[in-house]
Amino acid sequence: MSLVLTAHVLELPLRHAWTIARGTSTSKRNVLVELRSGTLTGRGEAAPNVRYGESAETVLEALQILAPVVEGADPRHFREVSEALQAAVPGHGAAKAAVDIALHDLAAQLLDVPLYRLWGVNPARMPLTSFSIGIDEPETLARKVQEAAPYPVLKVKLGAGRVREVFGAVRQATSKVIRVDANEAWRPDEALAHIEWLATQGVELVEQPLPAADVEGARWLRARSPLPLVADEALLQASDVPRLAEGYHGINIKLQKAGGIREALRTVEAARACGLKVMIGCMVETAVGIAAGAHLGPLADWLDLDGNLLLAEDPFVGHPVEEGRIRLGDGVGLGVRPR
Repeated sequence: MSLVLTAHVLELPLRHAWTIARGTSTSKRNVLVELRSGTLTGRGEAAPNVRYGESAETVLEALQILAPVVEGADPRHFREVSEALQAAVPGHGAAKAAVDIALHDLAAQLLDVPLYRLWGVNPARMPLTSFSIGIDEPETLARKVQEAAPYPVLKVKLGAGRVREVFGAVRQATSKVIRVDANEAWRPDEALAHIEWLATQGVELVEQPLPAADVEGARWLRARSPLPLVADEALLQASDVPRLAEGYHGINIKLQKAGGIREALRTVEAARACGLKVMIGCMVETAVGIAAGAHLGPLADWLDLDGNLLLAEDPFVGHPVEEGRIRLGDGVGLGVRPR
């Protein structure tokens, strides 16, 4: 079976300036990977993150190494090929994810099933996804809350400063359940003070309050926190899970960090073995990347799969979201098509 891999950069303007604790962006440069076999095309997406030293350029460089791994392979043996992709080059999670997603999409098309059928999950068990709101001025935050009206759960980004101002502006505009993501912005003592206050404000959980490397601080905070703590930047792959179990109540698995679907599935199993809850999250991605995460969604306790909603225009059409819940259809593979 002959496979051909192609890739090109996607220039993706955002609907609003996107501000988190690390900085602000107004557009994203992702990379679309297509893996062709005869008349079938599997698609995957890389959403490189500067936090991990990635860019569209580093993705394209890594693809020069990864392409030969799949071009001579049988996509129906996707488990074996996924392992080879992981071993081909250290790091480069986004590039690996793009190829691995395309591989799984193509395999499911060849088997004539939706992707989720490959791991036997029930799509009716899909959790609600949150809608993310970046750091902004109070009047803009109120407008973003209005735009998120169809979503019953919000995720609010917070930074080192203006915690009560930013969160308060969102809470004033809505009574919905809110999740908070600090993106490594706090020290242990201030994190505890913030979390104790947030616990009085209808917050469900707090993501990555401390720097990823602060393992001891996470243990200290977990023992005192009135809210569940979820590791994001501290987690890349399944091998990270055991050391996080004493510092967090759950983990946020992102295919772009894990290097694709196969490693994400292993991370889910590792989390369950360690008694941790699971969130499936995303970067800012098109419907291609979001669909890949959604096919894992029924395995999670929480979802944060809204990255395509932050785009000014998504070049792909994916699965509909109804009252905050992604509805997977019966289309084969990812179930995504160009707009």
